[in-house]
Amino acid sequence: MIPATDDNAVYVDATFGRGGHTRALLSEIASTARVIAIDRDMEAVASGRQLASEDVRLQVCHARFSELDRILEEHGVREVAGVIMDLGVSSPQLDDPDRGFSFRADGPIDMRMDQTSGESAAEWLNRTEQAEIARVIRTLGEERYANRIARAIVDARPLVSTAELADIVRRAIPRRSTGRGARSTGRGARSTGRGARRSDEATRTFQAIRMQVNEELSEIEKGIVIAFDHLKIGGRLVVISFHSLEDRLVKRTIRSLAKGPDLPRRLPVRAADVPVVGRIVGKATRATEREINDNPRSRSATLRVLERVA
Repeated sequence: MIPATDDNAVYVDATFGRGGHTRALLSEIASTARVIAIDRDMEAVASGRQLASEDVRLQVCHARFSELDRILEEHGVREVAGVIMDLGVSSPQLDDPDRGFSFRADGPIDMRMDQTSGESAAEWLNRTEQAEIARVIRTLGEERYANRIARAIVDARPLVSTAELADIVRRAIPRRSTGRGARSTGRGARSTGRGARRSDEATRTFQAIRMQVNEELSEIEKGIVIAFDHLKIGGRLVVISFHSLEDRLVKRTIRSLAKGPDLPRRLPVRAADVPVVGRIVGKATRATEREINDNPRSRSATLRVLERVA
């Protein structure tokens, strides 16, 4: 991702989290290069600004993917050498019960990545019609028992805690469809892929509600397009996704940017004459066994890379 000869390059970490990727970038880039990091989470931004106080090459901003245009304009940047987008929730968000992303410990049903704006998951669940709740759980959580779960949620309203919500979901799923495997609430905790463990019955529903409250799919698609638009020739966009729904969207969006314009099937145009601005670099990369052992939450991670070529 880092051109060896570009001493004045600008890189973007679009999901600062607690700064793992940003620190890796800062350790590799020149003293005259810089990193612009953004995050929706004010706790992440505060952590980033502490790091920025120690390294003048870093600027940290409170923003979502769809606001990357504005952030780069405010910093006087037209082109960047690389962008990394690490999707989903961060470990600190999952591990803090007060954020409501996980049911490992009881807490309020919040689930907002940005707690300074928008409605919480509890507010959304307690006001939304049953049919819409079912649609969200079915489409964003890929949950086959979405209708049963939505009905149980509506019958139990008002909902307050994550433990209460998780219990409602588990009881709504027929016993014959559940197993005895270990429960997991970690990032990307689906029961597929190498090294994966069986998911808790509530995992898909929590995922769906979180994605709905944060408008995640829309933000991902907008973010990829904006990031690619700002890449300089030779610049690369790196996207890490953690479950199949995210990855399908990432794959589809990247392919659309790499294939060039849609032309009539019988138009006599040579392939060499079709303007293509993006190139997919290699195949999708997944975590190795060693990486999974070091960080179990990486077991469902998929990394894709897109390079700007024109």
